[in-house]
Amino acid sequence: MIHTVWPYLAVMLLAAGLFPAVERRFGWRMFDVLPPIVLTYLLVTALAVSGLWQVNEEIKAAQSMLVTHLVPALLFLLMINCDLRAIWRLGPRVLGVFACTSISLFVAFVGTYLLYRRWLPGDDWHPLAALSGSWVGGTANMIAVKQAIGMSDQHLAMSLLTDALCYSMWVVVLFAVARAAPAFNRWTRAKSSGDLVVEDTRSTVPATYDSVLLWLGMALLVAALASWAAGALPTSSMVSGTTWAILLATGAGLVVAHTPLARFPGAGTISSAMLISVVAVLASQSNFQGIAAAPLYLLCGVTIIAIHAVLLVGFAKLFRFDLYLCGISSLAHIGGVAATPVLAASYSRALVPVGILLALLGYILGTGYGLVVASVLSKLAGA
Repeated sequence: MIHTVWPYLAVMLLAAGLFPAVERRFGWRMFDVLPPIVLTYLLVTALAVSGLWQVNEEIKAAQSMLVTHLVPALLFLLMINCDLRAIWRLGPRVLGVFACTSISLFVAFVGTYLLYRRWLPGDDWHPLAALSGSWVGGTANMIAVKQAIGMSDQHLAMSLLTDALCYSMWVVVLFAVARAAPAFNRWTRAKSSGDLVVEDTRSTVPATYDSVLLWLGMALLVAALASWAAGALPTSSMVSGTTWAILLATGAGLVVAHTPLARFPGAGTISSAMLISVVAVLASQSNFQGIAAAPLYLLCGVTIIAIHAVLLVGFAKLFRFDLYLCGISSLAHIGGVAATPVLAASYSRALVPVGILLALLGYILGTGYGLVVASVLSKLAGA
């Protein structure tokens, strides 16, 4: 049994790197359904249940410190590739589709909670709030919302499983409906966006050890300053010091993204490693208690996507959106920056930059969006 911090950290890092390495080496199709981040969470939770480490004061303090400082640092790094000027140049048509997608998901989350509220007592709305952050941004936004609203680590497992399984289902649907684009566009009287001209996104170059060190140091410094500044800001039942630290770090990242510093490589690499490491640390505090509720949350996820799809089709008819933009915008929300360019390329290679930029816009808005959904669900639950 592990009693001290350093062996514990070694296990966390090994577990965080295991499944990404296996996916990169073998590319098993299993990872299309259960991505490495979900498998990492399940593996570390199983290790925690097995009693591999003792949950003493030293390890508890390390867990708290890591999560408190790494989440703001992670969000700072995620913002570095978000070019607001390029997103704005997408124009009103593309941004209009994105806005309608966000609205449809908001209605879907609230409506789904109202449908299943009798089976979601107390703070069982927390996984839906965290999921809303992920389904506009990504897993990092989910974790940010989790920290901000004080969600339990057991509930995080529900959010991660629902996210992974429902996303896998939805992406198959979005690929399959591509053939229906001509008929859909005739019905909505929309012009196809397949020939949309968009400036390509920033090119990436391999990270070097000096840039990795600079970004890591800068991210940790921003996290420390954000936590310090958050202590001087007003708090409420829904806006805690952690919430302020997350929002301040996000804002700092957006500012740095528009300076010459953003040209340094490595921010994306570090943020990916930091994200799965944070998930491993969170899982190390968890157990399988409450896993029986997973089918209910999966049903919620399917219901949310169904309501979202119906509303987005209605918006497409009302505003004459074409199928390609609707599909890309939907996956930019629910799937994130990794999957959206692949879907966009299957529709039209000209749309790849659109998919990337919309997914990055989701990263910017995801945490705030999740906190708004959390505030609404909290009021509906009478919290």
